[in-house]
Amino acid sequence: MDLDALVAIDVHTHAEIDDHGHESLPPELMAASAKYFKGAMADGRTPSVDDLAAYYRERRMAAVVFTVDAESVLGHPPIANEDVAAAAARHPDVLVPFASIDPHRGAAGVRAARRLVKEHGARGFKFHPSLQGFFPDDRLAYPLYEVIEELGVPALFHSGQTGIGAGTPGGGGIRLKYSNPLCLDDVAADFPGMTVIIAHPSFPWQDEALSVATHKANVYIDLSGWSPKYFPPQLVQYANSLLKHKVLFGSDFPVVTPDRWLADFETLQIKDDVRPLILKENAIRALGLR
Repeated sequence: MDLDALVAIDVHTHAEIDDHGHESLPPELMAASAKYFKGAMADGRTPSVDDLAAYYRERRMAAVVFTVDAESVLGHPPIANEDVAAAAARHPDVLVPFASIDPHRGAAGVRAARRLVKEHGARGFKFHPSLQGFFPDDRLAYPLYEVIEELGVPALFHSGQTGIGAGTPGGGGIRLKYSNPLCLDDVAADFPGMTVIIAHPSFPWQDEALSVATHKANVYIDLSGWSPKYFPPQLVQYANSLLKHKVLFGSDFPVVTPDRWLADFETLQIKDDVRPLILKENAIRALGLR
């Protein structure tokens, strides 16, 4: 990966379908997500990882790519982490593979985490507390964090409201309470050697996310999942000042495209010297790419 040639690094993209046609979500949740994020992708909600790589290569960007293992709650087998890593390995110039392990997998998940980093090249881990049905500060997940910290790779956590299940009866059974970013305060304190990335503007808990990221040196915030024109003012204020070295460009592709995100980011009141930090430099440090 030629970091100097890249114009940006997107730290938040999704592998939504594998080489065998298996999708990351059950059909009813995938359909609801497509409706919620209407207009995101002209050519469909589920591009392949190879398509994703071509898309980012054309734009001279790199991207972190992952899926979500939430089988214990959804009853839907995830896309295999090994398949995501193998697809990313075909495109090392533009893709950085993360893995996802349901904390409910226990000791087997811990063994898998070590194997995925050491044998398959995973460069970090994605958690989605609402989909996986756990509070991030639940000791259930601590054995996983221990191995992630030991391996020296970051952990990225969904925060705030989710479009998955939105608009369906009962939200598809998905509970928002698990994704309050204040739960990550204990995680960051108990694992100071693990980089924690709080994903998304954390509606309705934006101030909690800003507080944790300001207080804990090992915590970053990614800006994925929302058009920048909808960012709350306090997020923009902190990105321009106290957190200018800790805020990361993320789109949430394919549900939000980097083209739309960057077009709206151009109109945001971000200082000229901060823009390159958000778009690339902060990610290089947070992901350990240099």
